[in-house]
This record gives sequence, structure tokens and C-alpha cells, in this order.
Amino acid sequence: MIALDTSALIAIIKNEPTGRACATVLAIPNRRLLLSAGTLLELKIVALQKKCSDQLSQLIASLNFEIVDLTQARAEHAAAANQRFGKGFHPAALNFGDCFSYATAQEFDCPLLYVGDDFARADVRSALDVPRQNESL
Repeated sequence: MIALDTSALIAIIKNEPTGRACATVLAIPNRRLLLSAGTLLELKIVALQKKCSDQLSQLIASLNFEIVDLTQARAEHAAAANQRFGKGFHPAALNFGDCFSYATAQEFDCPLLYVGDDFARADVRSALDVPRQNESL
């Protein structure tokens, strides 16, 4: 099981250097993929800004991920992530959308698929560092 961050999915869509590694992680069969509803919102906003909404729609259609609903408890967890690792509070400088991805990974005790240095400065495991094995979760 892995949680997904906007940065990884945009890297795939935009064919960024780290996109191939992210796509490889997503291609592992029987792996449960989690995407926070808050992350989905950020993802759609970023895709619109980067003019890749059509590619995002295609990627979303090809992935079998679960949308993690945004509840009050999850919003509180994301807010706590911001207070602990957010911009102005910590060198990780997580943004609004990052806090949802972080909170999802923490709640489900799973690695997070992301690119960049922000999450590396927080206490979250990278899905890029997890062994490439089949999972039945």
C-alpha cells in the first residue's frame, strides 16, 4: 500500500526525470494506491496550471486508486502536519496539498510516492525506497 502525492503524478505526466521511477512503482501489481481527496484537488489545480489536465484524466483513468475521504479527523491530522512540517515551521516546508498526502501516509502507515526534497525532510517513508515486490494489500 502506498499514498500518492501530486509531485509524483505530475512528474509522470510531464515526463520529468523522476517520472519513470514513479511510474514503475505504480505499475507493481496488487498494490493498494491511496489518494487523499485533498491531494486530488491539488492535483487537478496543478494540472490545470501546467496545462496537462487531459493527461491527468488519462492517468487517473488508468490507475486503480482509492480516494481517501476528507473527514474532520483527517483535516485535523493535515493541519497538525502543517504545524509540524509546514512552510514557516520546518525546513520540509510542506505546502497545503502536501499536508494531505503526508497525513494519508501517516494514517495508513505506508510509504508516500513523491518527488523532491520536501518530504525527505519530514518523517515519512518514500515509496521510491521500498523494495519492488508484489503486495497483496
